Amino acid sequence: MRTERSLTRLDRVFARLDREPERPVQLGMPRMSRHRAALVVACLAGYAAIVWAVITTSWLVRLDWQVMFFRPYQQWPEIHAWLDYYVVLGQRGPTAVMVAAWLGWRSWRQHTLRPLITLAISLLLLNLSVGAAKIGMGRLGPHYATTIGSNEMWLGGDIFPSGHTANAVVTWGILAYLASSPRARRWLSALSAVMSLGVGLTTVYLGTHWLSDVLLGWVAGVLILLALPWFEPLGARAERWLLDLRDTVRTRLARRFGKEEEASASPVTGPSGSLTTLVRRPAAVGGDPGHTARGPVLLPSGPHGTRAERGPGTTPSGSRRPSHPDAPGRSKPSSSRPVA
Repeated sequence: MRTERSLTRLDRVFARLDREPERPVQLGMPRMSRHRAALVVACLAGYAAIVWAVITTSWLVRLDWQVMFFRPYQQWPEIHAWLDYYVVLGQRGPTAVMVAAWLGWRSWRQHTLRPLITLAISLLLLNLSVGAAKIGMGRLGPHYATTIGSNEMWLGGDIFPSGHTANAVVTWGILAYLASSPRARRWLSALSAVMSLGVGLTTVYLGTHWLSDVLLGWVAGVLILLALPWFEPLGARAERWLLDLRDTVRTRLARRFGKEEEASASPVTGPSGSLTTLVRRPAAVGGDPGHTARGPVLLPSGPHGTRAERGPGTTPSGSRRPSHPDAPGRSKPSSSRPVA
């Protein structure tokens, strides 16, 4: 009796990844739900409030200085070495490579470029929005502060908002955004929240960012994730363009190599008008690079008999040597001995 093997959880995951997703023909701008609209408005209000609190040197700036004078890296020095490695999970280069490797594997299994295109769009938005805010406000970090109690704004710095924190929110949150099931989305959302929270607090512990920098980095990263659905039509058009470009390149390469194969085996006409076949010689003879190859040899297209089948006055078809009817034919030697 033959029984079928029960599918494990890993088998179900691979089966879900092997299933090719449906590609909509026309993808318009998605409608924003009330929940998402409320989150966007709350994040924008929080972003403006944090910036205003830092510009006006309010209680948030005083809290920044209190945390800086507390010097957490001196209070708990035993975890300093471990947190030096943990903060790498917020750097753009290593995290982008790790997430791109996973999404690239998913793109290969699902036969779609959407995961990689979505990651590229999110990183582009991150560089434009957070980078512009850093350069525009020019805040100095705790290690480079000049005046105690000041907000250190417009002094040529580039730490406000925290790029480590915003990058951790976006790169790890993109996994939850592209999750294939609601359960996976919940688990990945919790994982990305823990990762971004830990990276932000680690930068405060190390003294590389103010606490307000981390708060603004969290809000900036969440705003980018909330704005990703509006860029889905752009990603769909980019995917369609890339797939069309791939098909065009494949077609041109197939035509090119097909023509070359036909030219190498196609018949040509010889000097006498007879149909001949083109035979190519090697480029060099005897391994001598200075010895140039001869031109193609033209062979007659008719049947070629053996020497024994030809008559004494016949020549091969297409031969340049004229026939000599007066020439005596070759007689076969007699096997019998002469009689004495």
